[in-house]
Amino acid sequence: MSKEKIALAYSGGLDTSVMIKWLKDKYNGAEIVAVTGNLGQQKEIENLESKAIATGASKFQFLDLRKEFVEEYIWRALKAGALYEDVYPLATALGRPLLAKALVDSALAEDCTMLAHGCTGKGNDQVRFEVTFASLAPHLKVLAPLREWEFTSREAEIAYALEHNIPVSATKKSPYSIDENIWGISIECGVLEDPMVAPPEDAYQITTSPENAPNTPSVVDIEFEQGVPVALDGKKMSGLDLIIRLNEIGAANGVGRLDMIENRVVGIKSREIYEAPAATILHFAHRELERLTLEKSVFQYKKNISQDYANIIYNGTWFSPMRTALDAFVTETQKPVTGLVRLKLYKGGVTLLGRNSPYSLYNEELATYTEADTFNHKAAAGFIHLYGLGLKTFSQVHSGK
Repeated sequence: MSKEKIALAYSGGLDTSVMIKWLKDKYNGAEIVAVTGNLGQQKEIENLESKAIATGASKFQFLDLRKEFVEEYIWRALKAGALYEDVYPLATALGRPLLAKALVDSALAEDCTMLAHGCTGKGNDQVRFEVTFASLAPHLKVLAPLREWEFTSREAEIAYALEHNIPVSATKKSPYSIDENIWGISIECGVLEDPMVAPPEDAYQITTSPENAPNTPSVVDIEFEQGVPVALDGKKMSGLDLIIRLNEIGAANGVGRLDMIENRVVGIKSREIYEAPAATILHFAHRELERLTLEKSVFQYKKNISQDYANIIYNGTWFSPMRTALDAFVTETQKPVTGLVRLKLYKGGVTLLGRNSPYSLYNEELATYTEADTFNHKAAAGFIHLYGLGLKTFSQVHSGK
């Protein structure tokens, strides 16, 4: 009987490091193909191949997915205005369908018989990975060791790793679970599980505390073309470079710290800490440019679409006809969202300084209260009469007057 061949979504963190040996033991020496997708994470990416092979993997693949992540996932979400429950810019959630797709592609190329991931049994990511697997490769068996193995805590995993000489960065003193990509960082576990405990400074990975941020603000000009950021401070940049630079500027100014109680897919509430400097800045700038360029009914209706789009991402149904259909609507709305937004970044805050666009719907001659005013004030009386006629009639009928 031939050995199983398992494609593992490998991060090099505690769970997946322990998982290689655990899977080999569980499935009688199965071949493990460890697959890591580069979404712009900075931590735990050094020596991944040697670490995976030393731990028992038969093959390692490191895939640079950053350009695809920015252009096909992040920009779509930004144009849609997708913020889960009006706060979370969906960094981890956006990365999962791309990582799952990359794992499926590798598994098919390597003739694997199984897919494995390191998602917990009460988290969102298991849904995102497995729904994507079902959409793209329904014939492959899916393994979720964290839902069935004997470890009941991160401390137990750390002890197992130490026993088997598996190098991991998590410690009993600092037991945070961290997921990072170019669009943001999520931090959970440890003292963060108590919603009344303020996040310790060591939980934050890239942002300066607002109290310790510079006393001089940073001013940035962001240019958009059809809803997509294309230039920073007058310099045309690739999407990847623009996000990297905004992360640096925003983090230095304490921008992008989020502390959120959110509703998970599986029905529980969780406390999550996020750092997302570039995402925070770009969502703010993009929305302000939309205020200037979108017709009133489109702007207001798109707010509903934004929440629907965010739910699709968060709930793991990226590869769905609904997302494709909403993309068509969003793309149409973004045609006039071209222009410049000027922002001030100061001690954790983002403040609007100015905006302009060749498609601006703001008409100063209509808005002004100076002698340059061209608004027809006399027309207002007839408008108000007709606008309130229904309510006036209702009141007359029901009040008897």
